[in-house]
Amino acid sequence: MKLDATDLRYVTSDEFRVLTAVEMGSKNHEVVPTSLIVQISGLRNGGVNKMIGELAKRNLVSKVQNSKYDGYRLTYGGLDYLAMRALSKRDSMYSVGNQIGVGKESDIYIVADAEGSEMVLKLHRLGRISFRAIKNKRDYLGKRKSASWMYMSRLAAQKEWAFMKVLHEHEFPVPKPIDQARHCILMEFIDAYPLRQVSDVPSPGQLYSTLMDLIIRFARAGLIHGDFNEFNILIRRDTGEPVVIDFPQMVSTSHENAEWYFNRDVECIRRFFRRRFRYESALYPRFRKTLDDTADGEGFRLDVAVAASGFKQKDMRTLEEVRLCSVYVAPMDDLLSMPVSRIRQRRRGWWRR
Repeated sequence: MKLDATDLRYVTSDEFRVLTAVEMGSKNHEVVPTSLIVQISGLRNGGVNKMIGELAKRNLVSKVQNSKYDGYRLTYGGLDYLAMRALSKRDSMYSVGNQIGVGKESDIYIVADAEGSEMVLKLHRLGRISFRAIKNKRDYLGKRKSASWMYMSRLAAQKEWAFMKVLHEHEFPVPKPIDQARHCILMEFIDAYPLRQVSDVPSPGQLYSTLMDLIIRFARAGLIHGDFNEFNILIRRDTGEPVVIDFPQMVSTSHENAEWYFNRDVECIRRFFRRRFRYESALYPRFRKTLDDTADGEGFRLDVAVAASGFKQKDMRTLEEVRLCSVYVAPMDDLLSMPVSRIRQRRRGWWRR
């Protein structure tokens, strides 16, 4: 869904209290009974019913009628408002501008702080497109299918936030993380354009080497990007240097499928340079040799640092399980190099507060 922050300034504190109650009730209910919303919010019954009606008009909650009881379900719009209010109250974000990007798992917006400095807001939206088919195959949190997607989106944001912080602290070419709330991440705005939009570069060989060195540098730090391609690499307008984005799928080099992820990242870059720039090199990194070279040096493990930062291994496995069970449509080159077991596994306006 598209973010609409027009009404955010008009939502009252009590309405946010009711919206929060619906969110809290969603932890144990797919459809939250009205009586439970009243109980959690601590407001009068009549007042809650009126406020729920106002929230429903704004599509922040949706009414669901079933054979047992009537209740409400939190929408992604409601989750957006809760996250933006949290960022606003922390003075991290002041205004919301235009959408500048959309993907199968997220929406990207330009936002600004009170001084007018531009930033980027990324909203994770798992379950919207490519993962929608999983609902009919498997349920990850009991019967709460709708709530589980919001929970997974929150996990994806927490995972990306943890990786971005550690990578930025160790001077990897990634955006500076600013804040995180629920399924949203706030990061610095970089004047750059995606590599997929680049049709010509002064030296394809130099850029190719830089990107391959980045893959090696990630691996020597114990990490594999997992989706290292022209869509997740930005080129700075002023210097031409690459910046890597999108980290929810990042895995450790100790992952059971680490070599496959590593080889896929390498092959994505090789294939792009071969097709776009007619450039092909016989030199490219190998997973085993990279790990052997890492073992010979001192090395440091960023995957361990991420685990120590608070993102639990249990949450990592839960989030990965969703991705592995999604319907996977891969390029033929990927399918030919993919283990059979792996194939089976993966079936404009502004708002101001």
